[in-house]
Amino acid sequence: MHEAALAHTIVELIRERARAAPFKHVKVVHLTLGALAEVEADALSFGFVTAARGTVVEGATLQIERVPGDAVCAECGARRPLESQHEPCGACGCVELSITGTHELVTEVEVS
Repeated sequence: MHEAALAHTIVELIRERARAAPFKHVKVVHLTLGALAEVEADALSFGFVTAARGTVVEGATLQIERVPGDAVCAECGARRPLESQHEPCGACGCVELSITGTHELVTEVEVS
């Protein structure tokens, strides 16, 4: 399950920030998760709680905002949002779409 590894990486990055710009506790971790990143939010949340134990991140709330992907149809040129990499074009039904964005994973942290 790559969500557990991803959660561990997020916690480690926050711990590194805590050492560089001292803070004692993380209140909230805001995560913008692209729909095309193929990350299960529930599994990530579970992994986050486990990875945060015993760190400055323990007890923090993980807020996940899902954002759709973006693609352009190779056939008709229509631009459309995507929830999955396997969706056809809504305008013409073509399955050849060029993905232009939202694989990303962006984090913002509230600390005290």
